Parts: sequence; structure tokens; C-alpha cells
Amino acid sequence: MNKSVSEVEKKGLRMLKEFREFAMKGNVVDLAVGVIIGAAFGSIVTSLVGDIIMPIVGAISGGLDFSNYYTPLSKAVMATNLADAKKQGAVLAWGNFLTLTLNFIIVAFVLFVVIRFMNGLKRKDEEAPAPSKPTRQEELLTEIRDLLKKS
Repeated sequence: MNKSVSEVEKKGLRMLKEFREFAMKGNVVDLAVGVIIGAAFGSIVTSLVGDIIMPIVGAISGGLDFSNYYTPLSKAVMATNLADAKKQGAVLAWGNFLTLTLNFIIVAFVLFVVIRFMNGLKRKDEEAPAPSKPTRQEELLTEIRDLLKKS
């Protein structure tokens, strides 16, 4: 069952060609672009929530910082911030969960608005009236008009 070097090379080239065809299909490229844009969009939304929305919510609520809210699950936890508390023992970081949940809601809402806008543009394109075909009566009237012009 010894294969020659040329057979192995041919099989490798065939596999490389198949992979290239797979990778260059529209769906795979579109998915890759979507993942990259999604990651960048996620960073923007994280900044929006952490740097703009949460400070406003904190200012309105009297300086609350949800990211440091936690409930200690061990008596050994005596820290005043979440990072130190996690080092001391088990904690229930519900403030961090609240922040991430708010982040998700904002991302979902922004995506909803974008998709709704895109669907609206599609509908406008679909609603554009195509030139309607003249009725049989209009065709006959057009023929009569053209015959009268000739005479």
C-alpha cells in the first residue's frame, strides 16, 4: 500500500483546490466578514455601555457602579470591590451580570433597528411600481389614435 510521491502530491493539490473553492464561496466569505464586523461592533457596544450609559445610570442613581455589586458566598470574603473579593473566595457577581445583560439588550436593540431600516429599504425597492401593461381597451384606443394620425 505504498503510494508514490506524485500521487500524494496530486491528492494534496486536489484537497487544496477543494478547500480554496469552499473558502471562496460567497456564504463563507460573507460569514467571515460578519464575524469580523460583529467583533468590532461588540467592542463599540461594550464601550458605549461601560463608558457612556453606565456612568449616566450611576449618576442618576446616586453614583451606583453595578460592576462591583456582589454577594459573598463565603465568610472569608471581606473585600469592598469585586476583583479583591474574587481572590478571597466565592462570590455571586450579580452586578457584573446586570451590566452584561444591559449590554446584550443594547446590542439586540441596535441590531433590531438596523435590520428594520434595511427591511424598510427593501420594501421601498419592492414597492416601486413597475410600468403596468396597458389594458386591451387602452391598446385599441392607441391603435385608433395612430390610425387617425396617419389619415
